[in-house]
Amino acid sequence: MKEIRLNNIIFPIWFLLFFPPVILITLAGNFIIDSLVILACFKIFKIVDSQHNIKYYYKKSIIRVWLYGFLADFIGATILFILGILGDSFGLSNELMYGINYDPFSNLLAVIIIIFAILISGLFIFIFNYRVVFKELIKDSYCRFKLALTIAIIKCHGPFYCLQSGFIID
Repeated sequence: MKEIRLNNIIFPIWFLLFFPPVILITLAGNFIIDSLVILACFKIFKIVDSQHNIKYYYKKSIIRVWLYGFLADFIGATILFILGILGDSFGLSNELMYGINYDPFSNLLAVIIIIFAILISGLFIFIFNYRVVFKELIKDSYCRFKLALTIAIIKCHGPFYCLQSGFIID
């Protein structure tokens, strides 16, 4: 009887093209950063009531903050991807597309476009956290506003460091 081998059916090697191993580091890093930011904000803004502690709020929100953060990052990255790949269709110069894709400081407009995409991601982080994640969990709208805004500002601050060093990574 002939031996049948099913190599890499569960994890095919081509999957690495679409889901590189470095994404696991990014996922873990973002989870840790989101956790630290949320816990610090809960502490600073005193988001505790007589019925629930910080642990309760953390458990109820961290996964959604983390996932919506990736959705917001994806929205910003999509803007850059579309302009970087389909820039010819929009009449963008090769220098600008090179700046968007590889070297932001080679073109001032590339820096502006990248900053715009980062700010769009930050806006979505704020909207998702304010209107979805914390809407039912934190009833005080001003407290929810401060929390969502702080998370958005801190989460968008990281890409600016990467932009300063010439790398666009979120």
